[in-house]
Amino acid sequence: MVTSAGQPRAGFEPRAQRTGKNMPASENPVETTYAEKTFDDRNRVKRYLQSRRLQDALRLASALDEPRLMVDFGAGNGEFCKWLAGQFPSTRIVCYEPHPGLLLQARDNLSACPGIEFAAGLDELPAGVADIVFGLEVFEHLPLEEMAQALRGIDRLLSQQGHAIIGVPIEIGPPALLKGLFRMLRRYGEYDASWPNVLRSTLARPPVDRPTVELMPGSRYYLHHTGFDYRAFRSQLRRSFREIRHLHSPLRWAGPWANAELTLLVAPRSPGAGAPPA
Repeated sequence: MVTSAGQPRAGFEPRAQRTGKNMPASENPVETTYAEKTFDDRNRVKRYLQSRRLQDALRLASALDEPRLMVDFGAGNGEFCKWLAGQFPSTRIVCYEPHPGLLLQARDNLSACPGIEFAAGLDELPAGVADIVFGLEVFEHLPLEEMAQALRGIDRLLSQQGHAIIGVPIEIGPPALLKGLFRMLRRYGEYDASWPNVLRSTLARPPVDRPTVELMPGSRYYLHHTGFDYRAFRSQLRRSFREIRHLHSPLRWAGPWANAELTLLVAPRSPGAGAPPA
């Protein structure tokens, strides 16, 4: 059962684990708040791009039938739930965030939105009843096994007529070069700010030796966007979901080679597959 008082386990600390180079302690994703790295970033362009990706998700959701239940899957600090509450005041909204530190940030960020519910585990969420499930800023951080589990989780949550709205960054081609140069100005030499990895991504052959951390026992996580290939993710997504519409951001009229983000509206290939048996 989902409640608005979902509490993370006290005293939990994420454990860093490595594939490749040693992971600097400064890259712990909860040492800096999610907002400081995204919506409150000191760079105006980055703040604008973060806002635009949420606007695109809202645009796709607003074109659908009025939802009764929406789930923000991997909600981070819950900022998008705040946007949803303003756009859909009569809709039940669940902020699902499995990481204890981020869930605390979400609860604090959403303290003025008392109607939003919180969940720390998929077993707390009802199967087969969500009209819209959002997965924004999620899949670029997941290794293949965790990605497949998350997609199955979204499929399980959706109702027979449900839709998922998934946003991922474009990290290959010209966007990868621009992002790489920006990152170099901030942290030259790190994994996502080194010339070899930036050039591989620009040539649409992104590096595969992506460093991971273990945020929770048995749950791996990619800290960097570099190495993510939206084309491979899109192919995996299409195995279980049919794509209905997509938006590029920030230039909707342009293709992926001129944009930073791709937002997809999808539906399960087998409607109601995630619903519990009658």
